[in-house]
Amino acid sequence: MSQPASKNPLKHLRPSDLRGIAQLATDATTGVARIVEGVHQSVWDTLGVAGRAPGQTGGITGFVYQAVQGVAQLLGDGADRLLATLQTRMEATQGAEPGTPQREAALAVLNGVMGDRLIESKNPLALPMTLHHQGAALDWQALPAGLQPKVLLMLHGLCMNDLQWTAQHQGQAVNHGEVLASALGYSPVYLRYNSGLHVSQNGRELSSQLEQLLAHWPVPLDEITVLAHSMGGLLIRSALHVARQQGLAWPRKLKNIVFLGTPHHGAPLERAGNWLDTLLGSTTYTAPLAQLGQLRSAGVTDLRYGLVLDEDWQGRDRFERAHDQRQVVPLPEGVACFTVAATLADKRRALADRLVGDGLVPLRSALGQHDEAQRCLQFAKESQWISYRTGHMELLSRPEVTQQLLHWLAPAAA
Repeated sequence: MSQPASKNPLKHLRPSDLRGIAQLATDATTGVARIVEGVHQSVWDTLGVAGRAPGQTGGITGFVYQAVQGVAQLLGDGADRLLATLQTRMEATQGAEPGTPQREAALAVLNGVMGDRLIESKNPLALPMTLHHQGAALDWQALPAGLQPKVLLMLHGLCMNDLQWTAQHQGQAVNHGEVLASALGYSPVYLRYNSGLHVSQNGRELSSQLEQLLAHWPVPLDEITVLAHSMGGLLIRSALHVARQQGLAWPRKLKNIVFLGTPHHGAPLERAGNWLDTLLGSTTYTAPLAQLGQLRSAGVTDLRYGLVLDEDWQGRDRFERAHDQRQVVPLPEGVACFTVAATLADKRRALADRLVGDGLVPLRSALGQHDEAQRCLQFAKESQWISYRTGHMELLSRPEVTQQLLHWLAPAAA
């Protein structure tokens, strides 16, 4: 009789994960203490009792808050040193084991929500950007045999990873990339990245890695085709902009880009988060609580309007309520661009197009349409396709989406 699968979540952890979790616990404890102290001092301010600094209490109360934060940091530093030693010893004897899908999915979500903070604090849970083929990260010095002269680059969205391109539809596994690779002769290459960083930061790193791919590919590279889901579509637009500014070679191999549910002009859920920041910051008592809303990552706030360039965010408070100030970035010339948009509705309606869409991205945003003519992305009519009664994540599993991709890309294989 077979044993039931273990439900112990600890089996998915690596030694480095324990260090990362301990660091998060320390940061959370000190962060909560700062927020509580800020609320406390807000009350004192209304009574005319000054603190030692804005948002910080004075006297014995201030000493208590300082002690809580100091002790938490001291314990956190001690735990980090101990776990670092344990990690070194365990990895020396056991080696680095591949992560389970459950672990990788959890890491992807954590990085999407607060990946920028993980980088700033040097937390080992922060994901580096890596290119994968057949489930393994590419090593430029030992590339696998059998690679084709055509690459299909797969870019996932916010809080996701490369493994999630394999989705389920009615009990059957669906992977658009594998079908396209088999039918059209591509070598599929999957990107894994920290989606909590600014899109432009990831775009710059992706551009650099694609230049490396072009230099080290074992056969002459004839074509790069990109299939990008959600935020991944913003990422490739950013990478291409950087590459052309720097005069890199890989854009000359770029032939097709297919966008799946990309928020080219942003998503309303992030705009709602920005409204929450404004609301919480509008009163003395709730202003310290605005820090909770500001825990969300740079990648998340980039989705307010679909930022793809450094200039769109540098020198600005990303939590400040402001209108769309992006620089206009049109679709790239000389590249065939296609877009698949989804809507939960069974047909197009003006209100549903703007507010509902696929549950996360409005239909018009995915189609590149905008009220300001100069911001509209000029997809050819035959290069647009809408999947009805479809949610944002369902774009990864619908067989009809696969068929539409084959219809668009098959002529390029002739």
